[in-house]
Amino acid sequence: MTAAVHSLTVRHRKTVALDGVDLGFGLGVHGLLGPNGAGKTSLIRVLATVAAPAGGRVELLGRDIAEHRERSAVRRRLGYLPQEFGYYPGFTVREFVSYVAWLKEMPPAKVPGAVERAVERVGLADRIDSKVKQLSGGMVRRVGIAQAIVNEPELLLFDEPTAGLDPEQRVEFRALLRDMGSASTVIVSTHLVEDVAAACAEVTLLESGHVAFRGTTTELTALGRPGDGLSPRPGTDTAPDSGDNPIERGYTAALRAHRTGAVR
Repeated sequence: MTAAVHSLTVRHRKTVALDGVDLGFGLGVHGLLGPNGAGKTSLIRVLATVAAPAGGRVELLGRDIAEHRERSAVRRRLGYLPQEFGYYPGFTVREFVSYVAWLKEMPPAKVPGAVERAVERVGLADRIDSKVKQLSGGMVRRVGIAQAIVNEPELLLFDEPTAGLDPEQRVEFRALLRDMGSASTVIVSTHLVEDVAAACAEVTLLESGHVAFRGTTTELTALGRPGDGLSPRPGTDTAPDSGDNPIERGYTAALRAHRTGAVR
């Protein structure tokens, strides 16, 4: 396993964000789903080594990150895009991605080529010498993706990566995920179930700090039935025609089963 957590507990003051979670992630693209407050961002932050757990053990790239030396070694080999990432607006795209490559201690001779490849992969080659502050919100998000992949990480962590991307850019990003997942472990936290269906082989569904479902997208889809996720029409026992898709129905069914303790 590239990344594994054992009895992981994360607290934010008096709130338990993750409660004794056991998970492992290997090669490929993994979707992390769940409602607001489910614990997705808390898990991503722990895996990115930017937050410390209250309990449990975390192993990344074969290392126990409880030790500072091990965490430092892991950080050079992972990529991370948080929901909101900080950047210097006066930097150009090239300068900012180069700065992140320097932080990851990449060999100086390899940085220029790596920066250009990363920026090209996110479709910003023609804006590489533009200042970040001159870019649209969607472009800034793509700069964030470029900085996450510049070191060709073995472990890649994305928290709501498609926020601000238009539909065409989302399709391109899904293709990029599938490409990166052929050689790396990629974990994507998102609210967009359709992104998971299009790009991920495995899905983990979190609910109130616990694992509500773990399996393939096919298995999640199979849980759903017509009308799942919908309230009945007023005055009837019949749900309206939803217009939603099968994996969204499976997502809703899995949450409901977890909340009620039912097995489907």
